[in-house]
Amino acid sequence: MLRNYSNSRTLGDNIRLGTLTAFTAGTINIASLLIFLSFTSNVTGHYAILAAEISQGNWTQVAVVGGWIFLFFFGGFVANMSVINFNKKSKYFAHALPIILEILCLLAVGIYGQFYYRKTLEETEALVALMLFATGLQNGLTASISNFSVKTTHLTGTTTDLGILASMFTQKKFRKNPELMGKAKLLLSIMTAYVLGAVFSGLTYYHLEFRVFYVISICLLVVIGYDFYKINLRHFHTEYRYYKIYHKPTFIAFLYYKIHNKDEKRTVSRPNTNAKLAFSDK
Repeated sequence: MLRNYSNSRTLGDNIRLGTLTAFTAGTINIASLLIFLSFTSNVTGHYAILAAEISQGNWTQVAVVGGWIFLFFFGGFVANMSVINFNKKSKYFAHALPIILEILCLLAVGIYGQFYYRKTLEETEALVALMLFATGLQNGLTASISNFSVKTTHLTGTTTDLGILASMFTQKKFRKNPELMGKAKLLLSIMTAYVLGAVFSGLTYYHLEFRVFYVISICLLVVIGYDFYKINLRHFHTEYRYYKIYHKPTFIAFLYYKIHNKDEKRTVSRPNTNAKLAFSDK
């Protein structure tokens, strides 16, 4: 989900990433609405509030709402900075870091809310700010690594794109276009997952309360854990195949034999030294 970048990503990569992150975004948004009476997965409404506060001259609230908007922006900034700066050193780390930061933010909200929250205005404003930064991280990461194909924290653009695609599918030539069909599947999966996350949050909040943020963190851990498993499993088998072909000792191959209780000398076949390549000289 995270390990592939930009144009190297497949439709399946984007659907898996979009589905899980949209589910968490929907859960976050409804949880914040029920707890803080504020949306935190997007800033569209906050721009309207900012304009209203400016027109009324409520400069304290202007600073608060402006700070919320900035933190959502800053989350996207940090996510893309991670991708473009650490991508050459470790693509997986570059893509996982924003998710790790988001998990830390959500855990902080959950722990503080469960044990220390007294429902004061200042506490509410600070926790909303932290959640907006977290969703900004998620939105920035998914957009960055998917070449702006996946945005999962709000559905305004998704609904617009689906409306456009639906009108295009009234003509047969567009229905036969695999790229457009793939785009529609991706958008539908994001929309469905977001709604399911919102419903899940609404149904479980009254039982879990702030503990719902622990559930969201587990969902995000699945995202980074899945790719960690896939990358290391692939590396394991690659190292083992390297040893089988070139008969050079590697630590991974040694572990493979120990885990599978195999005798290294018996399982390794020797290459045919008399064999020649088709294009070699006779």
